[in-house]
Amino acid sequence: MLQAVRLKPGDDLRGALGAHTGFVVAGMGSLRHAELRLAGAPGPTHLAGPLEILTLSGSATPQGVHLHASLSDASGRVIGGHVCAGCEVHTTAELLFAPLPPGTLTRQPDPDTGYTELVILNP
Repeated sequence: MLQAVRLKPGDDLRGALGAHTGFVVAGMGSLRHAELRLAGAPGPTHLAGPLEILTLSGSATPQGVHLHASLSDASGRVIGGHVCAGCEVHTTAELLFAPLPPGTLTRQPDPDTGYTELVILNP
């Protein structure tokens, strides 16, 4: 069953999902500032806000969160990438979350990618 989740001002967008297991199906809201890792970049890029969350999706496990977002600034310019720690909610973030039973998803190092990747377990 899908769950609605509302994050409040000051919450860390990524950190708020750290204890959950499931998928972020959709999200919208605003950020005071953001840290996104852009495609191919070695680390995060700081984006000054306020910013609007146009799209948000990803997966969450107790071992880590993998989120992607597209954001717009006050001029309407849009940028997207991998959500890193430090994306602080401005007024609200509204998420549609599809929870899964604990132990059905985990993350493990993947030698092919060099990253910690999602592993789906059958309970």
